[in-house]
Amino acid sequence: MSNFEHFIGTQAVSEKQAFDVVALSAWLDKNLPGFCGPLTVESFKGGQSNPTYKLNTPAQSYVMRAKPGPVAKLLPSAHAIEREFAVMSGLQGTDVPVPRMYCLCEDEAIIGRAFYVMEFMPGRILWDQTLPGMSTQERGAIYNEMNRVIAALHTVKFAERGLAAYGKPGNYFERQIGRWSKQYVASITQPIPEMDRLMDWLPQHIPAMARAEHMVSIVHGDYRLDNLMFHPTEPRIVAVLDWELSTLGHPLADFSYHCMAWHIPPGAFRGIGGLDVVSLGIPTEEEYIRLYCERTGLTTPDALKADWNFYMAYNLFRIAAILQGIAKRAQMGTAASAQAVSSGAGAKPLAQMAWQFAQKA
Repeated sequence: MSNFEHFIGTQAVSEKQAFDVVALSAWLDKNLPGFCGPLTVESFKGGQSNPTYKLNTPAQSYVMRAKPGPVAKLLPSAHAIEREFAVMSGLQGTDVPVPRMYCLCEDEAIIGRAFYVMEFMPGRILWDQTLPGMSTQERGAIYNEMNRVIAALHTVKFAERGLAAYGKPGNYFERQIGRWSKQYVASITQPIPEMDRLMDWLPQHIPAMARAEHMVSIVHGDYRLDNLMFHPTEPRIVAVLDWELSTLGHPLADFSYHCMAWHIPPGAFRGIGGLDVVSLGIPTEEEYIRLYCERTGLTTPDALKADWNFYMAYNLFRIAAILQGIAKRAQMGTAASAQAVSSGAGAKPLAQMAWQFAQKA
């Protein structure tokens, strides 16, 4: 099973993320139907910004997501776990697979931070987008399922699901470009001339379809292979994970972000750019776009293709800004991992790649 990294890997809870298990158990006793201790807690491995724990009882296991421990200085909009709880609750019963949500505790007095508890789902996380060790049929089935689920997400009637106020409708690209430009400027560690050019170019070149008022859906914000949990043996997604960047936004921003994998080379960012995808059984980007258009009816492949260079430039700019933030935190010593330093170094090549797309647009 070397090609699968299981989400099920757990470890002892670190001192930094520890909390009062007795207090949690007492709260769950009152608020989680069917809960019956004794309770033991482990921590999931992996770099989520919101710590994720496995809660074990003799009868059943659960998953708890919490804000980082009290020591963490939180940005007002970051780590908004109540939003994750709201969107996954709202998507229950749609064609978008999400775990069952059990309870949300916003009272920080209980364990020192807000948290929610959801269903524990066994499954596998696939980290490598080339899907080593699989047959061409298996790879094709995995990509087809990814496409099915993002199309399902973008066609959910979100107002009917109680999510009409989940984000601001309209001007999505203007707001996002403004937001990430600010973030980038606040976290410059070394000048990247392409970022300056993009901050100027992007707002002036937003295509008509990107401004269309009716184009609003729930967007995941980070839809990619390793944020999906697949059934242990079938090519079926059982849960879409990590909703912390989700909001109401433009479906084509979300979909084109997901398609960057076809342009980013394998390596640090786990893309499939430059590979012979056909021999692997993976659809070409054109086939993948056509499938999405057929499933959603939102646009046509030709119309999407006409604006594709803008979408690619925008998404690569957004990621470069995010990575620049990580580089700044690594420089200040608040992001300690060696991975943070190497992620930060990725800002410049992605900005250069974004500017190449802008020049082609």
